[in-house]
Amino acid sequence: MPGKSDTDPDDTNVETSGDRYKLQGVARALRLLDLLADAGATGFTVTELSQQLETSKSSTFALLRTLVAHSYATEIQPGPRYRLGRAVIRLADSLTEGLGLTEIGRPVMQELTARTGWTTRLAVADNGFPVFIDRVDGPGTIRFHTQLGRRELPHHSAAGKAIMSALDAGRIRAIAQETGLPGRTRNTITTVDDLLADLATSRTRGFAIDDEEDDEGVFCLGAAFLDRTGTCLGSISVTGLKRDIPTWRVRELGESVRAHADDISIGLGGPTWHEYLAGGKAPTW
Repeated sequence: MPGKSDTDPDDTNVETSGDRYKLQGVARALRLLDLLADAGATGFTVTELSQQLETSKSSTFALLRTLVAHSYATEIQPGPRYRLGRAVIRLADSLTEGLGLTEIGRPVMQELTARTGWTTRLAVADNGFPVFIDRVDGPGTIRFHTQLGRRELPHHSAAGKAIMSALDAGRIRAIAQETGLPGRTRNTITTVDDLLADLATSRTRGFAIDDEEDDEGVFCLGAAFLDRTGTCLGSISVTGLKRDIPTWRVRELGESVRAHADDISIGLGGPTWHEYLAGGKAPTW
């Protein structure tokens, strides 16, 4: 048994600062799941995880064994090393089915990829941040990797900017302050004023553009879709190589993405983007 100096505070304690009723042990377990998601197929050792959690090996090991027992983590050899378990897949499937987007969004994605030849992705909005839940790959040997189920920064992707174009200026500024708008490439927008200007253009034309802002040589277009209350539920986007899209085709492709996003909105009982803007539901800046 570890000595007292090797243990962490009682994991049943309630955090008294910040979130009023946050259980420290649960928060640590959820953080551990996030780390395992980043580990991919190779996994992490107990030592690596304890260092990233900034907690003792014994506490980290206890958390891991609990997750393994409930199939949220799995042990792999040599090592041992740990990665996500099959129970996470069940949760992801339940989320997608609960949102009703699998039945509605998948055929729209398949049609958009068939028309454009580009990879299509579907994201749900998480308080202004995109979480990708599905992908349809375009034909050919090039694949654009997307880690599904992970909350991503919104300012450097077409999907994220499409979602933000439905937010009010106050929320956009709060996201900018929270994230710091870090640069990914030389084209990434890194100031809030430039971001607001870009989003104003995206809102007017109905689709957002990622012009090598997330990855060099990669071009994306995204458009938001709405639920029956006129609230932005997420976005649909297409991704391809910039060399494959001449300037004259950008608007044509963007309008196609916009039309397919409207198809999802209609399937959810929501308005089209034009109706959304004309109906006074869009936040004013």
